Amino acid sequence: MTKTKKDQIRALLKSIETGEPEPIAVVNEAKYIQHNPQTHEGSEGLAALFKRLSKTSPRVNIVRAFEDGEFVFAHTEYDFAARNIGFEVFRFEDGRAVEHWDNIQRRKGPNQAGHSMVDGQIESTDLGSTEINRAIVRDFIETVFIGGEIDQLPTYIDEDLFVDHNPLSKGGLNLVRTSLQTNSDGSRNTDYRKVHRVLAEGSFVLCISEGNRDGVHSSFYDLFRLHENKLVEHWDTTEKIAPKSEWKNSNGKF
Repeated sequence: MTKTKKDQIRALLKSIETGEPEPIAVVNEAKYIQHNPQTHEGSEGLAALFKRLSKTSPRVNIVRAFEDGEFVFAHTEYDFAARNIGFEVFRFEDGRAVEHWDNIQRRKGPNQAGHSMVDGQIESTDLGSTEINRAIVRDFIETVFIGGEIDQLPTYIDEDLFVDHNPLSKGGLNLVRTSLQTNSDGSRNTDYRKVHRVLAEGSFVLCISEGNRDGVHSSFYDLFRLHENKLVEHWDTTEKIAPKSEWKNSNGKF
C-alpha cells in the first residue's frame, strides 16, 4: 500500500526520535532546498542533524498533519532537552520532498483559559471548503494584522466559539486585540508586514508571515480552524529570524 505524503512526513519526523535512516529516503538529495537557516543545505545535512538529535533521547509527537497539493504541513511537539512546539512544511516534487520550511518556539503554558499550545481538534473536516477557507484566512491576516483594521474582527472570528492556544491568551479575543494595539509612536509590538504562503486542507489553514515582534525580525506561523466561514480556533509559533551572518545556508527563511 502506497504511503500518503502525510504518512511519509510523519515517518520522517518520527525518525528524529528513532534514528532510523530509511524515512529520510523521502528527501530528494539532489534537489533538496533547506529554509531553516540553522541547518546545512541538502539531505546529508538533514541526516546528520537527525542522527545527532537521536542521541539526545528526543521525543517527537506529530500532533496534526495536512496535505495541500504538493505541500505537507505538520504541527509538532519536540523534547530535545528543551520542550518546543513547531510547524514543519515540506514541498514534494515527483513523489519526494524537495523543499523544507519550519518555525519553532519554546513550549509554554497552558494559558489562563486552560489551553495548551497543541490541544484541540486534530482532524480536518469540510474538505470542499479548502479554497474558501484559504481566502478567508489570507484576507483576515492582510486586513486585520497587516492593515490594523481591528473593527473588522467580528467579520472573520466567531467570538462565542473562538479558542486561542497561544500561551499568553486569557481567553477569547483579548490577545488578538492587545497584539493589534498601536503604541504612542505609531508602532505595534506585534507587527505583521507580509504574507508569504497560505496552506490549507479543509477546515485547517496555516498562514506563514513575516514581520517584527517587539522590534525583532520574526516569522509568524498561524494555524486556524474554521467553521461555517469563521475562525474558531488558533495555534501559533513565533521565531526570531537570525541575521544572515549566522545562516548555514543561503536560501532564506521563507
